[in-house]
Amino acid sequence: MSEHLPSRSTRRVPWVWIVLVLAVLVGGVYWWQSDAGKPAAPKGPPGGMTPMVPVRVQAAISENLDIYLRGLGTVTAFNTVTVRSRVQGELIEVLFKEGDSVKAGDVLARIDPRPFEVALDQALGAQQQNQAQYENAKRDLQRYQTLRKQDSIAPQLLDTQAALVRKFEGLIKSDQATVDNARLQLSYTTITAPIAGRLGLRRVDAGNLLNANDPAGVVVITQTQPIAVMFTLPENDLPAVRAPMLLGQTLAVDAYDRADLNRLAEGKLSSIDNQIDISTGTVKLKAEFANQTDALFPNQFVNIRMKVRTLQDALTIPAAAVQQGNRGAFVYVVESDGLASVKPVKIGDRSGERLVILEGIKVGDRVVLEGTDRLRAGAKVRVIGAPGAAGDQNAPARRPAGAPESARP
Repeated sequence: MSEHLPSRSTRRVPWVWIVLVLAVLVGGVYWWQSDAGKPAAPKGPPGGMTPMVPVRVQAAISENLDIYLRGLGTVTAFNTVTVRSRVQGELIEVLFKEGDSVKAGDVLARIDPRPFEVALDQALGAQQQNQAQYENAKRDLQRYQTLRKQDSIAPQLLDTQAALVRKFEGLIKSDQATVDNARLQLSYTTITAPIAGRLGLRRVDAGNLLNANDPAGVVVITQTQPIAVMFTLPENDLPAVRAPMLLGQTLAVDAYDRADLNRLAEGKLSSIDNQIDISTGTVKLKAEFANQTDALFPNQFVNIRMKVRTLQDALTIPAAAVQQGNRGAFVYVVESDGLASVKPVKIGDRSGERLVILEGIKVGDRVVLEGTDRLRAGAKVRVIGAPGAAGDQNAPARRPAGAPESARP
């Protein structure tokens, strides 16, 4: 029987791999013991000093704080009137300039008055005829009364004449009404401003035939002095508004521009709507502004700030200093030893960028405004922006001794 023997090359393969593995192990040990294999030493402050965290601080203060409610509003004209012709006729004259301010009673346009003058003359003529017949009937009645006393005529003739006189009295009153109506129609040919305000664009030119009560009208007048602003507030703010109003107080309202930067006008709250909009959970309010400078324009978008009360001696800090955590609101306070501490706080009302603090800190505590992202309780801090702070370019330079206030180094 023949026996299968492995070839020489097959037996040498395991020894080659063993040699390679040993070489790698020896190289790794040599690299680990060399300087290249040692990890780099961490860099840090010399002498084992803990790095200081730069922060900006501001002290908590006690002040009288005005509480404002904010809302979005739209300027609306106090009154808006579309001036229409009450009679039909040709527009012969336009006496206003677009955009001008007018007073109540100013003449705006005229309609051809001739047809109405003719109608007035006809009414006056009919009135004169009936007036003459009435006077003649009265004289006849006086004669009949004298003859009746003499028992010269029958009573029936006297009664008939008295009825005729009363008939002409009725005709005289009817004629007077016709004359008054004709005069009224004639007066309508002069179109005047019913209210004071600002004129819009002209909607019809001279020479056109106007119809009575044409929907387009001649021009639109908007009353802008005073002017109103309609705005909304959340229903949760309604008690804060109603409480001072029930006491007879007048709430001041300020209107700011779209960017909420520039104050346009100062006014007062005039009324509150009688119901809450259930779709938005808001209530509508109306404020009145004198608008003497015409800073507010109808349909303009404005931001509203309404002062509802003033807190006396309230403890306040900037809103940027308050942080939120798992246990609620807190602030970082820089202690006298330069270490940071965490103080839980209870927040009250807010007005602009100031927050009222009810519990947690006291007046004079320095709360951290900037640098809180790297701050921890017990960390050493470096206050920047304080006079004499080292390395702070924003710190005010010290004035040389004896130098005047206006001197600058």
